[in-house]
Amino acid sequence: MFLYKIDNDLSLKLIDLTDTAKVFELTNQSRGYLREWLPWLDSTTMIQDTQNFISGCLKGYSENRNLTTVILYNGEIVGTAGFNQMNWSNKTAQIGYWLSEAYQGKGIMTRVAKALTDYAFRELKLNKVEIRAAAENNKSRAIPERLGFMNEGCIRQAEWLYDHFVDHIVYGMLAHEWNH
Repeated sequence: MFLYKIDNDLSLKLIDLTDTAKVFELTNQSRGYLREWLPWLDSTTMIQDTQNFISGCLKGYSENRNLTTVILYNGEIVGTAGFNQMNWSNKTAQIGYWLSEAYQGKGIMTRVAKALTDYAFRELKLNKVEIRAAAENNKSRAIPERLGFMNEGCIRQAEWLYDHFVDHIVYGMLAHEWNH
């Protein structure tokens, strides 16, 4: 099992089926908040939806295509983060994340994104890490900016978000640039 300790109060654990109820509960608690930027909230209405998501994550992990973790803050699951896509031929990974509304503003996601980036370069020997965020999602965009990722441009109308398209800003960090 994958377990990555970031610091005294924060770690990442490979998501598994025993996390289903807690992840679904967190999703429900933050549904309105998360729905502003995440397109999957309306299709996650029953605990079975979360179980299916986790099963898919575990399959992707076993096939070395992704890594989805739960974020543990003082032992409590507060969100998810990981590599949504891993491209081994190009040595790249894309980080994705969401955090319960109650845990915003504590620096958790910046520490998580920093740890994932560090893991990608030091342990997985990847060459590039990307983070993509909706152009108007300033909180999410602030994370790669704080970590020194380069704004590599805008993908226009990259995602359908319920009733409209949103542009994505792509941030990238290369292994030789990472000095954290």
